[in-house]
Amino acid sequence: MGKVRTEKIKSTAHELVKRFPNRFTANFENNKESVEALTQVSSKKLRNRIAGYITRLLTMTSPAEEPESTEEEIEGETE
Repeated sequence: MGKVRTEKIKSTAHELVKRFPNRFTANFENNKESVEALTQVSSKKLRNRIAGYITRLLTMTSPAEEPESTEEEIEGETE
């Protein structure tokens, strides 16, 4: 089973990513600072859970960069 997150965490995270797409990355520490600057969350735990969910969202949607490097390696090996 996966982690359970409340609807408040999910909706807040989606709203923040939608309104400020350039402020968030796949780095949790940067997201934590951005969430604190953009919202008035009541606790560190809530801030961290929102930042963690944003990190998870961006990690799942970002394309993998490995295939580009493996194509170059394969071309070099066959020649």
